[in-house]
Amino acid sequence: MRLTRKRLCSIFIAVYCLFSLYAAYHVFFGRRRRTPDVPLRGLRKGVVPVRERRGREQSTLRSEEWNPWEEDEKKEQHRLKTSLQIVNKSTKEKKLFHVQIWGKAAIGLYLWEHIFEGLLEPTDVTAQWREGNSVVGRTHYSFITGPAVVPGYFSVDVNNVVLVLNGREKAKVFYATQWLLYAQNLVQTQKLQHLAVVLLGNEHCNNEWINQFLKRNGGSVERLFIIYDSPWINDMDVFQWPLGVATYRNFPVVEVNWSMLHNERPYLCNFVGTVYENSSRQALMKILKQDGNDKLCWVSAREQWQPQETNESLKNYQDALLQSDLTLCPAGVNTECYRIYEACSYGSVPVVEDVMTAGSCGNSSVYLNAPLQLLKSMNAPFIFIKNWKELPAILEKEKTINLEEKIQRRKRLLHWYQHFKTELKMRFTNILESSFLKNNKN
Repeated sequence: MRLTRKRLCSIFIAVYCLFSLYAAYHVFFGRRRRTPDVPLRGLRKGVVPVRERRGREQSTLRSEEWNPWEEDEKKEQHRLKTSLQIVNKSTKEKKLFHVQIWGKAAIGLYLWEHIFEGLLEPTDVTAQWREGNSVVGRTHYSFITGPAVVPGYFSVDVNNVVLVLNGREKAKVFYATQWLLYAQNLVQTQKLQHLAVVLLGNEHCNNEWINQFLKRNGGSVERLFIIYDSPWINDMDVFQWPLGVATYRNFPVVEVNWSMLHNERPYLCNFVGTVYENSSRQALMKILKQDGNDKLCWVSAREQWQPQETNESLKNYQDALLQSDLTLCPAGVNTECYRIYEACSYGSVPVVEDVMTAGSCGNSSVYLNAPLQLLKSMNAPFIFIKNWKELPAILEKEKTINLEEKIQRRKRLLHWYQHFKTELKMRFTNILESSFLKNNKN
C-alpha cells in the first residue's frame, strides 16, 4: 500500500513536471515560430515587416497583448492617409474650376498682364492669336486674344467664359453686341454653362444697350464688371472695374527698380495731354504759368487728341512720369483716366481733379463717394482736389519735402498699387467662383 502511494506520487510529480516544461516551452519558444500578421498597406516590396524584424529581438520580453511598434504603424498609416488626402485635395482643386477669358478689347490686356501678371505667347503684340494661362487659388484661367479670335471660328471647349468688350462708342457697341449674341447662343445650346462680362462702358455711363443681356433681365450674363462710376453697381451682379493703363497705346508693365525709388526727380509735377476747349484743363494751364510753376513741371500740352503713340512720344511720356514727383490728372470726358494708373506705375503721386463730369455716372446703392468710387474705397494715397486753384499751395508744400520723405511716399504708393491689383484679382476670382460654382450646385 505504501509502495502504491509512492508510485502514485512519483507519477503525479512526473506529470506535473512534464506539464510545466511544456507550458514553459510554449510560452518562451512557441511564439517565435509564428509570423505575426502585418497589414498590407505597411509593407513595401523587398522590405521585412517592421513587426517581424523587431519582434525577433524583443518578443520574449513583452506580453502577448502589447505591440511596441503599434504606435509607429499608426503614425505611418496616418501619414500615408494624410498624404493621400493632400494629393486628392490638390488634384481636386486643380481640376475643379476652369475659366477662359476672351479678350476682345484692349482693357483685357490690363486685366491679364497687369492685374493677373500673366504672360502671352507669342510676345509679338501684332500676332493674330495670343494666349496664356494662370492659376489663382483653385481657378485655372486661360486667356485668348487677337484678330483671329472671331465668333464661330475657334473651338469652344470650356464651360465658363469671361468676355472682355468695349462699349464706349456706337461702333464698338455694335461689335460687342455681336459677341454677346454669339455667347448667348452658346449658353442656350448648352455649349457654355456660365458667362460674365468685363465692359469698358460709355464715359457718360450710358450703357442701357447691355441691359437685355443681363441674367436678371432674361439674358445670359451672370456677372458684369463695368468701368466708370455706373449707378448700376450693386456688388451683387454688377461690379466696378478699373480703367487701368492705356494698353491700346502699348503702355508697358513697369518693373520697379532702385533708381525709381531713390533718385532725386528733377520736376515737381508733370502734365502731358490734350487741352480741350472750355475744360478745366485750360484753367490748369493758366495756373501752371503763374509764378513760374510751369518751369518746375514737365508740361507738354496739345490741342487735339492723338489715339496712337509713336515710340518717341511714349518714351517722352514715360520719362515725364519717372522724373516727376507728382502727376496732374485733370478730368476729361470722365474723371477716371489712364493717367492715374500710369502715374502709379512709376511712383508719381496722382493729383486728381475730384469732380463729377456730365452724364449719368454717379453714386450707386453701395457707393456714395463718386467719382472714383473704387479707388476711394480702397484708400488710394492720392491728392484729391476740387479746383486747380489749390495747386499752387500743393506745389509750395512739395518744395519743402526732403528726398527721404519722398522715397517713403513712393514706396507707399507703389505698395498700395500692387496691393490694389492683387486685391482685384482675388475679388474677381471669388466673385466668379461663388457665382458659377453656386449655380452649378443648383
